[in-house]
Amino acid sequence: MQKTSSFIIVLLFILNTISTQAQQNLTLNDAVTTALKNSYDIQLVENNLSIAKNNNNIGVAGGLPTVSSTVTNNNTLSTINQTFPDATRNTTRPNVDGSTIGAGLTASMILFNGYRIVATKSRLASLEKQNQSLLQAQLLNTTSVVMQQYYNVVRQQAYLKTIETSIEASQQRLEIVKTRQQVGVANQADFYQSSLDLNALVQAKQNQLIVIEQAKADLLNTMVMPTSTLFVINDSIQVDSKVLLAEVEAKMKDHPLLQSAQQLINVNQYIEKESSALRYPTLRANTGFNYNSSKSAAGFILLNESYGPFLGLNVSIPIYAGSASKRAYKNAQLGTQNAKIQYQSTAQDLATELYKTYKNYQNSVNQTNTEMQNYSMSQALLTLVMEKFKLGQATIVDVKQAQQSFESAGFRLVSLRFTAKIAEIELKRLSNQLSF
Repeated sequence: MQKTSSFIIVLLFILNTISTQAQQNLTLNDAVTTALKNSYDIQLVENNLSIAKNNNNIGVAGGLPTVSSTVTNNNTLSTINQTFPDATRNTTRPNVDGSTIGAGLTASMILFNGYRIVATKSRLASLEKQNQSLLQAQLLNTTSVVMQQYYNVVRQQAYLKTIETSIEASQQRLEIVKTRQQVGVANQADFYQSSLDLNALVQAKQNQLIVIEQAKADLLNTMVMPTSTLFVINDSIQVDSKVLLAEVEAKMKDHPLLQSAQQLINVNQYIEKESSALRYPTLRANTGFNYNSSKSAAGFILLNESYGPFLGLNVSIPIYAGSASKRAYKNAQLGTQNAKIQYQSTAQDLATELYKTYKNYQNSVNQTNTEMQNYSMSQALLTLVMEKFKLGQATIVDVKQAQQSFESAGFRLVSLRFTAKIAEIELKRLSNQLSF
């Protein structure tokens, strides 16, 4: 029987080892890199940037010639009735075949339109820069989300370790009670209470394991990986306690959202110039080659052909269009004002968020040192009370209170470190300094 038990224990150990090895060790760098590669949000923004790059072309702005070719072929069936002074030349003939062929190659180019082309090309360039800023902002946001979810898994695992340590103390307490019962110095109530406390902690462990799996699922979703992917995280929460408010405030002006808002102002200013150019004349050069041929089976003209190149200038002068140009320019000015207001609003929101986050970060960092001392003392207290309980100098209530103090201190310490880490990540995101 003893050999069988030993065999089962060894088998379980081997199976657990194989299961652990099958799971990939996931680092923060791996998680962020995978998310940046697979993120659907990033792919959408990248496609928008590609569209903006394609549009940022002098041809799209109207600065290149347009060349077109036309070919027409019309066949007719007519009745001809022609009368001349000389009656012998009179012609009356039904169902006369005829055809008209026309072909042309035309090139046209705008020489001047109030610098509208220049303004349009500049607007397209600003739109490309704006989309580049939006892509950078999305990269920052995705990195921030992955880091927060990664450290959430680390936090939940730390909670689990605290529960497991408390379970070990409860198991030790139950064994002591059982031993005392065997020698007749412990009552059944202590046994029931110890068993109930142990069962409650085991259930808490099971619930915590579910929380960890859910946190991992959230991380895998952001990484765009199947939820069935197995991985382990062997990491701890390390907080950079040297982040200064003045430094992050100085860097905040480089935030991609502010850069995008500035490009939006530029875009609307160029729209103003485009609208203003509508009030100026447009000078266009035209050139090309035309060919025309007309044939008839009867009649005065049997064949008429003309072909050759042409060159000309066309000037279009706007005189009155129902004040549409004036209204378009006024609307463009209002659009620029709105863009400036949006920039100021974005800057104000970022500054407020930065200030609040820094206060949260500072408070969490300051409390962490004190909580580390509380955690160390709660560990020492639990060890001391357990020793006294073994010697019969402490009651089961004393042990339970020491366990609760240890659990509370452990949970608070992990929560403070996590809160400080999240605040640190946000500060670096807001100041465009996020790295991993």
